[in-house]
Amino acid sequence: MSFMNTKNIRNFCIIAHIDHGKSTLADRLLELTGTVSKRDMKHAQMLDTMELEQERGITIKLQPVQMELERDRTNFVLNLIDTPGHVDFTYEVSRSLAACEGAILIVDATQGIEAQTLANCYMALDHNLTIVPVLNKIDLPSADVPARAIEIENTLGIKRDEIIAISAKEGTNVEKVLDAIIDRLPPPPQTHEGDETKALIFDSVYDSYRGVVLYVRVMSGELKRGDTIYLLHNRRQLEVIEVGHFKPQYLSVDVLGSGDVGYVVSGLKDVKDARTGDTIWKQGTKSLKVDEARPLAGYKEVKPYVFASIYCTEGDDFPLLRDALDKLHLSDSALTFEPEQSGALGHGFRCGFLGLLHLDIVQERLEREYDLDLIVTAPSVSYIAILKDGEELFVANPADLPDPSKILAIKEPWVKVEVLTPKDYVGAIMQMSLEKRGINKSMQYIDENRVIVSFEMPLASIVIDYFDLLKSVTSGYASMNYEYLEYREGKLVKLDILVAGQKVDALSSIVHREQAFYIGSALTKKLKELIPRAQFEIAIQAAIGSKIVARETISAMRKDVTAKLYGGDRTRKDKLLKKQKAGKKRLKKIGKIELPQEAFMAILKK
Repeated sequence: MSFMNTKNIRNFCIIAHIDHGKSTLADRLLELTGTVSKRDMKHAQMLDTMELEQERGITIKLQPVQMELERDRTNFVLNLIDTPGHVDFTYEVSRSLAACEGAILIVDATQGIEAQTLANCYMALDHNLTIVPVLNKIDLPSADVPARAIEIENTLGIKRDEIIAISAKEGTNVEKVLDAIIDRLPPPPQTHEGDETKALIFDSVYDSYRGVVLYVRVMSGELKRGDTIYLLHNRRQLEVIEVGHFKPQYLSVDVLGSGDVGYVVSGLKDVKDARTGDTIWKQGTKSLKVDEARPLAGYKEVKPYVFASIYCTEGDDFPLLRDALDKLHLSDSALTFEPEQSGALGHGFRCGFLGLLHLDIVQERLEREYDLDLIVTAPSVSYIAILKDGEELFVANPADLPDPSKILAIKEPWVKVEVLTPKDYVGAIMQMSLEKRGINKSMQYIDENRVIVSFEMPLASIVIDYFDLLKSVTSGYASMNYEYLEYREGKLVKLDILVAGQKVDALSSIVHREQAFYIGSALTKKLKELIPRAQFEIAIQAAIGSKIVARETISAMRKDVTAKLYGGDRTRKDKLLKKQKAGKKRLKKIGKIELPQEAFMAILKK
């Protein structure tokens, strides 16, 4: 097949809500096309290659694979990209969509449309992809195919006769999905010989032997060994060492042509040079110079909204943590980090994440893949401080907030939250969301039993425990999706924690003024339980500026200085007690409290 002939290529991804069967369907497609034999299937969810993915049963990283299928004496090349389903990994889905012409949308026949189903479907439509709708898990007794088909038609506007009902686990009707991929999905656009070569980097991984491996979708032209290529983002010149396809392991080939999905090895070692969304460019027959080349649209840069600090329990491991974050950032472009120093925990990094699951996954990957013992502080969100001189200051760490006298206003990120729930739980969700400073915007019934409730609320209100509370009040039946809206001004203040008169920067937080007293009281009471007593009285205070809003006191330990007395005049005892009192008074002035690491971590996790 000539590299210019793209009519027999189909590039597609699988999108769905978490746990609706994406990876299981991918397994069946691999088997039906003979890409992987049944006996070579080492485990279920073959494309979930990370140990963490297999343990948790979720897809974390997008994974491409090439399949071949012969139909009517014609060979078709099917490039599949398996995507995650959790809201925290939406950026992975968006990168997959940019490399495809079509998408298989899976809906669980027992659960129906979920919040992330809607979000992923709308994202695919925004990319002008052709959608093949699939109802999965029809083998389960609780599956209701007719009702779910009506739900898809009413909610997404997809005709019922286009929906394919399958069981990915049993393999029922999976061959119909393959037929739909070939018949319904469009091939990549045809390009003309002599065009410049452009390829979109949709992902990249670090290989200890190959260096940086670039996952690319060739939009025009061809790439082969020995080619001189450029990365248009930083004008870096590279030489192609190897190109190939995913089978699903790396399989070297002579050439990657227009419309192909594959990998490129160029000897690139610096992980910072391989930017996801960058364009690989090679000169064509036209005398176009690299400075004149226009990059592909790529992706919008993902901005993290949840921040936490990561430290090593052993200070000597700091260089190892820096190298690990560098390598992890290559395959996770949403992860950001910058050095930070804490008096309590030493040197570390302030890291940005898309959500709590994202934070949890990054922490586990750092500990497992790089053998690090880590301390992760409690998550917070970013803010924008508007100063009186008109300057706007981005604040990822509350300790960096300027003096209140210089601040005109503080903005916080707001998000649109969509909760899909059975109608019986709407009241509980309303009450919980309003307590989190949410604003109810709409309520829409998708059938007689299920409702989509929309809110606008501060990201800070949902980042810690909103999802857990939602599952609790709805007995696990509700699902949610959120998307960033904008930064809005609010009655926000910086809450400082003082221990023995000394401000502990790592415990500072930005809170709503009306909640400052309750949060301050909870923090001071918790610290009172955790900080060991000393020979002098310790004051624990929560303060807004110079105003103390909450206080707890740890009483001094009393040493029995009169134990050695065995008689004599009363004045001897009074003299010793007076001397002890004076010593405690002096200690209170010059004594220092060091928060033990255990206490520090317990309060940060609260």
